[in-house]
Amino acid sequence: MRRQLAPPDRLIARIAARQHGVITFEQLLGAGLSPAGIQRRVAAGRLHRIHRGVYAVGHPGLSERGRWKAATLACGADALLGHRSAAELWGMLSSSDGPIHVSVPGRGGRGRRSGIRIHRPVSLPGTVRRARDGIPLTSPARTIVDLWRTTAPATVRGAIREAEIAGYPLAGIETDRTRSELERDFLLMLKRHRPPDPEVNVRVDLFTVDFLWRPQRLIVELDGYAYHGGRGVSRRPRPRHRARPPRLHGAPLRRCPPRRGPGERGRHHPPSAAPGRGGLIRPPGREITGKRR
Repeated sequence: MRRQLAPPDRLIARIAARQHGVITFEQLLGAGLSPAGIQRRVAAGRLHRIHRGVYAVGHPGLSERGRWKAATLACGADALLGHRSAAELWGMLSSSDGPIHVSVPGRGGRGRRSGIRIHRPVSLPGTVRRARDGIPLTSPARTIVDLWRTTAPATVRGAIREAEIAGYPLAGIETDRTRSELERDFLLMLKRHRPPDPEVNVRVDLFTVDFLWRPQRLIVELDGYAYHGGRGVSRRPRPRHRARPPRLHGAPLRRCPPRRGPGERGRHHPPSAAPGRGGLIRPPGREITGKRR
């Protein structure tokens, strides 16, 4: 004959079923258990401590979603799964070993937790909050922005491709104007350092320039090794670049060839004048009148 669960156990089972097998200390109290009753169930192997104040019900073998849910519960009511962990839940990146990434706004939430990497953005407004399979997480667009700051460019590119295939909205993220990995890497580098956003592959008179800061009247052109005949030859541009004037309507043209060393990821020579902090180039001359596309 099947044993009937006592009223608290039935409620605990229902809560755990919708939370991927986990439950909080507060929820256990709300289900009718006392602190002593919780400890007795832990000792009997009916509850298993995952994080401080978070327990697995019945057995400790949680699924990946169970571990994600437990991590967000452990970090407080405002916590969201973020960064790489959010990208994995959205299906933008494959599963990986390592800590679970959780974003907690400001100074809120709880302290350090084993196996959890806590990020503390200034705020997490409602516009970036989502839920998937009952797990709170950052929106796809916010997840990409967070990855830009902490993850290798190639990984971010892969996440963007998967997000586009899935049809996730990526409003405000420049993903479809770049024409090469070099351009996308440069754009990712800009996101890390947070200068003003440029226009990408925009027409200026007879030319399409890679990056244009219109208010600052600055143009940046990226020169990959494909345009220089390989690493062993001069970095002087080929004839198609010589035909391009060094200034367009007074805007300085800065070339940024990639620089690589043994075992290094590609990185760029920064422009000799950048549109971020520390002064802007404002040479004399007419305004840039190129069309936006």
